[in-house]
Amino acid sequence: MKKLLLGNAAVAQGAWEAGVHLVSSYPGTPSTEITECMATYPADDVFVEWAPNEKVAAEVAIGASIAGARAMSCCKHVGLNVMADPIFTNSYTGVGGGAVFCVADDPGMHSSQNEQDSRHYARAAKIPMMEPSDSQECKEYTRLAFGLSERFDTPFFLRLSTRVSHSQSLVEMGERENLPVKPYEKNIGKYVMMPANAIKRHVVVEERTRALEEYAADCPFNTVEDNGAEVGVITAGISYRYAKEALGSRVNYCKLGLVWPLSKKLLSDFAAKCKKVYVIEELDPFIEDSCLAMGIAVEGKSLFTLLGEYTPSMIRKAVLGEEPAPFDTPAEAIPGRPPVMCAGCPHRGTFYVLKKLGLTVSGDIGCYTLGAVAPLASVDTTVCMGASVSAAHGMAKVQGKDFAHKLVSVIGDSTFMHSGITGLADIVYNQGINTVIILDNSITGMTGHQENPTTGKTIRGEATRQVDLIKLCQGLGVERVRVADPFDVKNFEKVVREEVNTDEVSVIIAQRPCALLKTVKYTGHCTVTDRCRECKLCMKLGCPAISLDAETGAVRIDITQCNGCGLCVGVCPFGAIEKEEA
Repeated sequence: MKKLLLGNAAVAQGAWEAGVHLVSSYPGTPSTEITECMATYPADDVFVEWAPNEKVAAEVAIGASIAGARAMSCCKHVGLNVMADPIFTNSYTGVGGGAVFCVADDPGMHSSQNEQDSRHYARAAKIPMMEPSDSQECKEYTRLAFGLSERFDTPFFLRLSTRVSHSQSLVEMGERENLPVKPYEKNIGKYVMMPANAIKRHVVVEERTRALEEYAADCPFNTVEDNGAEVGVITAGISYRYAKEALGSRVNYCKLGLVWPLSKKLLSDFAAKCKKVYVIEELDPFIEDSCLAMGIAVEGKSLFTLLGEYTPSMIRKAVLGEEPAPFDTPAEAIPGRPPVMCAGCPHRGTFYVLKKLGLTVSGDIGCYTLGAVAPLASVDTTVCMGASVSAAHGMAKVQGKDFAHKLVSVIGDSTFMHSGITGLADIVYNQGINTVIILDNSITGMTGHQENPTTGKTIRGEATRQVDLIKLCQGLGVERVRVADPFDVKNFEKVVREEVNTDEVSVIIAQRPCALLKTVKYTGHCTVTDRCRECKLCMKLGCPAISLDAETGAVRIDITQCNGCGLCVGVCPFGAIEKEEA
């Protein structure tokens, strides 16, 4: 039976068919759906969880593997940075049960803060990496990776990209391989990575790499398509699909499913049959540089960009010199549609107040990053998850007390659990006077409403212990912890003013649930009355439902977008906005 599946859903199917016993991940686009789909399989087949962060997730999977189970952990490319510490050592320990780490890169930065290429981790950690090009390969590569992991005693990377993760194609469905968890075997020399043991395991890693290089020469993932052409293309992943669409049978292909380690024999033999060889790969010249280091003459990034995603027309022009076919364009420019916070978003009230007070805002990763967008434009920095807290501590220490009294950190509840706790502990321990605002919207918002340790539910919706943010902060040594509703603008402003002017660390929990949660029941809509004095203060909220009439310039509220949250009612100084029930 065949089904039309997202690449991510196909990865989940492949893991299930392989008999995976445990999956632990942290949500991150474009990888999130893998773990969400895993949670749809029977709990008796596989234990699935959202971990507080990617490092914990990897360690849980590694522990399960050591204990004899097949285990998997999934993340986006920047999540692999967080996961890196245990991953590098897991390369030395090897596995008990098969271990697969899925990482989804984001060429074009559709939902990411950078455009890093995860293939470098494979080479650096000396862990083999497979890269599928469609959903069928997503399933098949994942299924086979577990067996190869056990065969070569190594974790395996599965590298995806946004287009592969979020595109759909037909997948041949299979049955589950019901493998029991192996009995646990104590092995200090293999799993205790103190220097005396690690030195010996490094020898194993290098021998394993050589064996994998030999395997790569004729493994089923690496294929050659000989079309009798003089031009050859070496490629992998989604770039293979683009190249096939652009070039058809006019070139020969060496399609790499195993992108590390690379086989010198395979690549040399392929290149020897061609007069000209191109390497087509998105992001960094990973394959190209490897080929050049092997003495294989190829051309790649001199013709292709290091930036963003490729297209078939881009490839056709670079390789064949053919210009793309002309197409009609609209007579008028299409209006831009920048991302905005939703109508009713609880973060809007927070950033309105921070903007009004003229504070410097150390920002973080999540929906609230949109607080940097006009007209709120109040986020000054965004680096990585948790950096809002730690970076603000550094800013305050070098700029002094006066600066600290005009500085706040903003971080979501899930992100605080991910990597904000240690930053707050650092501020307390090192006598900082920062104010940290935890934006508690009762869910992990940006990646699509995943549960986290503060919500009181597991990935399967089961009731569980709920982390108490107030007690957690107090346990870290924060004596000033206050809870305030960001939609009660006057009180929220009062609380922020008081806390930023204290000479000790303080935490404000801005508590209001995400407007898109099913449990949130806003009713009616807001409307502008004839008391409006056209001060346009409500426009500073950046609410998508509020705009200016193109002809009269008057403020208007689109009732098809307004959900009746009432924030604008509290902001208007003249009482000119009223809420009407439907």
